[in-house]
Amino acid sequence: MNKSERLNDMMLFLNGKNSFNLRDIMDKYEISKSTALRDVDALEKIGMPIYSQHGRNGYYGILRNRLLSPIVFNIDEVFALYFSMITLRAYETTPFHLNIEKLKGKFESCLSQEKVEMLHRVEKVFSLASVQHANPCQFLSDILQYSIEEKVCDVTYRKNEVDTKYHIQFFNISSAYGQWYATGYNFETDSTQVFRCDKVLGIGENNQYYSKPFSEFMKPSDVLYKKHGAIDFEVEISKNGIDLFHKEHYPSMQLLCENGQYFIRGFYNMGEETFITNYFMYYGENILSIKPITLKNLIIEKVSILKNYFSEI
Repeated sequence: MNKSERLNDMMLFLNGKNSFNLRDIMDKYEISKSTALRDVDALEKIGMPIYSQHGRNGYYGILRNRLLSPIVFNIDEVFALYFSMITLRAYETTPFHLNIEKLKGKFESCLSQEKVEMLHRVEKVFSLASVQHANPCQFLSDILQYSIEEKVCDVTYRKNEVDTKYHIQFFNISSAYGQWYATGYNFETDSTQVFRCDKVLGIGENNQYYSKPFSEFMKPSDVLYKKHGAIDFEVEISKNGIDLFHKEHYPSMQLLCENGQYFIRGFYNMGEETFITNYFMYYGENILSIKPITLKNLIIEKVSILKNYFSEI
């Protein structure tokens, strides 16, 4: 780590502290006392509000009535932040109340005109992959708020044109395949459940159930998602199928390599037969074997139905 990188990291390290000792700096960055003194002096010169308290128990204090100096990013870090930010354009809804174009304008206002023009040139030829989200999620920010506050909520949810109320504690929100999903613990069924956020019609605090600590949900997928009566599967795939797995897979499955052979192993719960069948049909001829036979028969039946359908249209 060179000096400029060290000073930049040091500002992050000291951010939020009221005071620090020279030894704190020396130990963290493995530098000598003389180097630490020069670094503190450099921080003061670039505007960090540091003052020294002399004496036997002396220390450095940081004034709290002034903002710390802004963190300095190099051009590669600026590019990474900029293009990560504009991928938010693909989302119809985010859990944050913001306007992407206004955010983009604020970001650019912090840069020189030369750097802004460079970003615009790069933007013409470079883009990060993202799936367009077309469905608005009215309660996405509420779901996030209940999650981080570890609160139980009443959720009105529409599935197959039927509205149902659930008592849920959400603990995970994810974006996949053009949709927002929220995973939560269902207090009535004592099981984990996944919701599509755009199908949530209403949400409010529940005072009937006591919330669980967040740590209770940090368990392996076979403990968190696997229900009684779940069916284990093993599907051997070709090397070409590896890319398909990495493009789309779920917590209930994992890819393993044994003696040059590739297997997708996992489980599906009762009621998820359609989901798992459609998933493996996506692999087509990249599937080399299927266990158990019940899963193989589900796929054969689905193929037969599709064959008859396309023969008739």
